[in-house]
Amino acid sequence: MATVSYEKATRRYPDADRPAVDALSLDIADGEFLVLVGPSGCGKSTSLRMLAGLEDVSDGVIRIGERDVTHLPPKDRDIAMVFQNYALYPHMSVGDNMGFALKVAGTSKDEIRRRVREAARILDLEPFLERKPKALSGGQRQRVAMGRAIVREPRVFLMDEPLSNLDAKLRTQTRTEIAALQRRLATTTVYVTHDQVEAMTMGDRVAVLKNGLLQQCAAPRTLYEEPDNVFVASFIGSPTMNLTTVRIEDDGVRIGGAHLPLSRRVLAAAAHEDSDSIVFGFRPEALEQVGADERALSMSVAMVEELGAEAYAYGTLDGTGTGTGTGTNTRGSALAPAGLGTGSEGQIIARVDPRNAPAKGERISLRIRPGGGYFFSARTGRRIATD
Repeated sequence: MATVSYEKATRRYPDADRPAVDALSLDIADGEFLVLVGPSGCGKSTSLRMLAGLEDVSDGVIRIGERDVTHLPPKDRDIAMVFQNYALYPHMSVGDNMGFALKVAGTSKDEIRRRVREAARILDLEPFLERKPKALSGGQRQRVAMGRAIVREPRVFLMDEPLSNLDAKLRTQTRTEIAALQRRLATTTVYVTHDQVEAMTMGDRVAVLKNGLLQQCAAPRTLYEEPDNVFVASFIGSPTMNLTTVRIEDDGVRIGGAHLPLSRRVLAAAAHEDSDSIVFGFRPEALEQVGADERALSMSVAMVEELGAEAYAYGTLDGTGTGTGTGTNTRGSALAPAGLGTGSEGQIIARVDPRNAPAKGERISLRIRPGGGYFFSARTGRRIATD
């Protein structure tokens, strides 16, 4: 086991407009399960491959423990990687696939046999050791790929979207198994995914990247409750946060036909930036349906998504004409304060009572629960703390 450190690690490709990974600084504790998450092209897989030695580091340093591995070849880093496509040898049995790296390294047959059987026991693969990969299901093949990593007893596990080839049900089951296995082995693990639900349910901490830059790294609950900026707020959460840019007037903002007062701290932050606008956010679950009230938000329902235990109403707010620039609720969109209006004007999502869900075309009144609002700088996108 070991710690992992990125110290302003940068990867530049020739003729690229910007670095694929830009001055990444990140410390991963011994035994920690850290997830790198973000939209396509954000630099998460490149960051992992830099740690594996599969991508050159243009600037900065990468350490495993106290050892500088920045320019070491992959075989000298004491890591094991699990890939998206399993990368199993079709002509070899499961047992031979799992023990192949040890065989190449010159490990004795008895030691290979011991490690393979122990990994097979942990992964419930003992009945399949003599089978070929083609005789296994997708989930079983993924466990074989995991077993091949486990038998090497590395200091660090690296996993690059290992569940993306599985169907939804099997993906849910397997991510639970991987998280439980990592806790049991207590091996430092860096895991890449584009799925924020996967990230939030598996990681001890989650690092969110955008355009090669680290946006925030924190525990899943902290990311959800205290996003550092508009991008993290828009990316984390399912459904994602409702975001809209609104003009400040009379020490408050008007949205959905209602006037909402702002705290002195938010007003002071806007005044400091000499801005007459603010980015206002609230999650679908922060809304509750109420009777008609001048302080309530008025929403016209366009569609209701009924999921059994939950239901979500999609619609538009009153009073959100040109200039409000409402966010799209599209997970992972590259939201920035100047570009929130990439979807329908005033479109929001509200969680509603599944036993009494509104009908399409119905107009409902909503209230934001106390503490359910978020405020971000219209210039920088950074969150403004309200307490």
